[in-house]
Amino acid sequence: MLRAMELARKGKTTPNPMVGAVLVKNNRIIAEGFHPRAGGPHAEVVALRKAGKKARGADLYVNLEPCCHIGRTPPCTDAIIQSGVSRVFAGMKDPNKRVQGKGIRLLKAAGIKVSVGMMKNDCEKLNEAFVKVMKAGVPFVTVKTAMSLDGKIATRTGDSQWISGVKSREFVHELRKQNDAILVGTNTILKDNPKLNCRLKKKQVSHPARIVLDRRNRIPLTAKVFANSKTQRVVYVSSLELSAKREKLLMARNIEVLKVKTLKSGFDFKQLMKLLAQKDLNSILIEGGGEINSSAFEAGIVDRVFAFISPILIGGQQAPSPIGGKGVTKISKAIKLKNMKVIQVGEDLMVEAEPCSVE
Repeated sequence: MLRAMELARKGKTTPNPMVGAVLVKNNRIIAEGFHPRAGGPHAEVVALRKAGKKARGADLYVNLEPCCHIGRTPPCTDAIIQSGVSRVFAGMKDPNKRVQGKGIRLLKAAGIKVSVGMMKNDCEKLNEAFVKVMKAGVPFVTVKTAMSLDGKIATRTGDSQWISGVKSREFVHELRKQNDAILVGTNTILKDNPKLNCRLKKKQVSHPARIVLDRRNRIPLTAKVFANSKTQRVVYVSSLELSAKREKLLMARNIEVLKVKTLKSGFDFKQLMKLLAQKDLNSILIEGGGEINSSAFEAGIVDRVFAFISPILIGGQQAPSPIGGKGVTKISKAIKLKNMKVIQVGEDLMVEAEPCSVE
């Protein structure tokens, strides 16, 4: 199962789950495979094709319940049954309503022994974004922030490059690679003019989609985030009052336009997340400032936090902090975090945690 999960991570499968499969016979691996991309062959089929007739009587290890419905590819259950596999070990049930145990029942009805739940927690964590979308209809959201030891994300003049160290920034690019999209607000674009791409020194690095929030349409179309919109996906989020002229200019650059309802504090994040899930974006990395972070926490959409704490002191009452907005009035109302991990990344400390209040 560990090998199946290792294989699964090789795929870039959104909106599908990551799946790896391993065929074992006489205590040795005879074939293995993984799902490379949506529309491509599923992991089980890849492994079975490699094994051929040797699959008869073998054990199949797969981190997710085999599918039993016709999508872009035929059902995996049919291929498994026809192969003559004797036993199937599935790490977890598929949360997709079209499956949810039906694949397991079909395999059992065909006389195949099925065991479900091996390394279940690890398998669920591997596909946590897919599970979230299937169960809640919204993406898995991670907030990343970098701050000084005294809790500042920039100086009072807005200078923020660079608070975190080189190793921390490398880790952030790894996070970008793992997520389907990066989300930022207007101020981040106007102040830093970032490209928001993935700059890992690896071959075949896939760039996440870029989601830009611009409620008052202040971002110039010359911003770097729009530079490669013909080849790299950009989603421009505007209010319902977006002018027809600006919308036409954006669409001419191959930029997806998403009109979202606004509240007093900004965009309706709950509505926005549902719309992004419908655009096949399962995981979102928020790299905005304090106000965007505040709106995300207030909406209850955050699943994980990565906070990088740098050994510097900035000071100043006017210097911004990671969470803006009005904040809570009582400590008892503060957002509580759980499953906290603290590690050193270069010269910085990295805190990883999950909000207790996630719905």
